[in-house]
Amino acid sequence: MDSMYETLMSLPLFAGTSHQKLSDIIGKYRFHFLKYAPGERIVSEGDACTHLKCIIGGYVGVTISNDSKRLRVSQTLEAPDVISPDFFFGKTTHYPATATALTDTGIVQIDKGDYMNIITSDPIFLFNYLNLLSMNAQLSVKGVLALTSGSLEKRICYWIIALTQNNGKNITLECRHKDMYTVFGVQRQSLISALDNLKNLGAIEYDSKEIRVADRRLLMTILTKED
Repeated sequence: MDSMYETLMSLPLFAGTSHQKLSDIIGKYRFHFLKYAPGERIVSEGDACTHLKCIIGGYVGVTISNDSKRLRVSQTLEAPDVISPDFFFGKTTHYPATATALTDTGIVQIDKGDYMNIITSDPIFLFNYLNLLSMNAQLSVKGVLALTSGSLEKRICYWIIALTQNNGKNITLECRHKDMYTVFGVQRQSLISALDNLKNLGAIEYDSKEIRVADRRLLMTILTKED
């Protein structure tokens, strides 16, 4: 039981709380503990975000794609983490990606109404959620500036970061170079040169069909570095 509490307390949305406070919340609100076998679907793209889904054990593969399926971004999330927490409230409250268990996986699921009561019951919980939203909003500002005036390397970094979560690992972007030329409005040689620069920095590996991210944190460093 203590290890379960420790796992929950390590989730970004419950960071900083006490064992007693968390115990009181679990006793008062509905925490549903679910288990998924490898290959089982946890959420599908477009599902309504009616519950907060926290990974408390195992690994989850998350994939997002465009309507034509010509662009696919895959990542691995591991416990402790939360699946798409920034889509829980707001105008768009549907999961942007499909999440599938890669191993035996434990999920704790919290109803939206209960979670609203939780975050208003203690400033720590409210601060944690607002901090998460603020970090994503600030990243968007940096990213938009990079898209309009930054180097092509920064634009590629933002593209990948915007489609993945902070703790995402094993990130792969599947997209033909021809489609990437169109997205960024550049010639083939400019794209290849930018990808080579990112590769030489140790941030990515790539071929004609996909980009494999070696270090997402390095992409963040490149994006936020002053020119």
